[in-house]
Amino acid sequence: MSEWTPGLWAAFGGLLLGIVFGGAIQLTNFCAMGGISDRVLMGNGNRLRAWFLAVAVAIAGAQALQYLGFVDLSKSIYQSQSLGVIGGIVGGLLFGFGMTRTSGCATRNIVRAGSGSLKSLVVVLIVGVVGDMTLRGLLGPLRQQVDATNPALGDWAIPSQHLGDILAALTGLPAATLKAAVVVFALLAILWWCFKDAAFRASPRNILGGLVVGLGVAGGWWVTGVLAADDFSPAPLASFTFIAPVSDSLQYLMTWTGSSADFAVGSIGGTVLGSFLAAVATGRFHIEGFADKDDTVRHVYGAVLMGFGGVLALGCTIGQGTTGMSTLAAGSMIALASILAGGWFGVKHLEEGTVGGALRAMVARA
Repeated sequence: MSEWTPGLWAAFGGLLLGIVFGGAIQLTNFCAMGGISDRVLMGNGNRLRAWFLAVAVAIAGAQALQYLGFVDLSKSIYQSQSLGVIGGIVGGLLFGFGMTRTSGCATRNIVRAGSGSLKSLVVVLIVGVVGDMTLRGLLGPLRQQVDATNPALGDWAIPSQHLGDILAALTGLPAATLKAAVVVFALLAILWWCFKDAAFRASPRNILGGLVVGLGVAGGWWVTGVLAADDFSPAPLASFTFIAPVSDSLQYLMTWTGSSADFAVGSIGGTVLGSFLAAVATGRFHIEGFADKDDTVRHVYGAVLMGFGGVLALGCTIGQGTTGMSTLAAGSMIALASILAGGWFGVKHLEEGTVGGALRAMVARA
């Protein structure tokens, strides 16, 4: 297979990782939005801790690959010198709220589509179309206006969004030392928070889900940074994310003769296939439609918010909340915090029925 291009190697690696990724999410019920909902409504933090365990594993894997010289995370979109503050906040809030309307984030809907959910398929298609409109179409100028507000870190002699680089510029301490300290602190803090809870420690399904998702993100960095490495035509350094790749996959399906496969396309196809295989193997595959008109409307406008917000925020619960976080980028932390806030508000809005009621409930809880 010496004639294979780096893009094809990346697509093949993404396909294989996606099969494991989608199958694991299907089998373990891993769900970021579900984690927020469980915590807000029932006080059960197991699935939320599973998500953050995935973050910790992804950080450990990505930073190990960086330390060993296999990848250079500064070449990823998350480490650019353009810090997406407004996009991260507004996009994250919109995405977080939108995923509560569609009963799950983009990742969860892709997995559900693989297991026979027609309403999740509609959500995924709308997310892809609106995402493409925001990237390259009618909503593109609005996105560009938001991007124009991004602070340029280079103006302050900060080489990247890595929290260690930012702290080094603020304190004058060595960046290498601070980067190592940030990695250690982040890992210890997240792992302590996850495993201090006895219920989570006694939940092998949630632990397995977090481990596999986190390892999948680290695997994505390895595929694009090592397997698809080429001195003359390297594949872009990337890992799992589920907003722009859905748009890219739709473009590929419609114009494959003029398009090329890459990690994004392979990972989307693999995730759907992995979910399908796991659902069939466990008897969970079934065709599901919308319950009624209100259910349809709720899912449609939620998908629109996720497609638009996800592009503004440069990612979703996996794209920014796990993959971006594995690079310890400040923009990813902003986006993750905003997605959590938007999701929390969205769940409260569903519970209370009004914006005012949701806000009062959040203030009272705080």
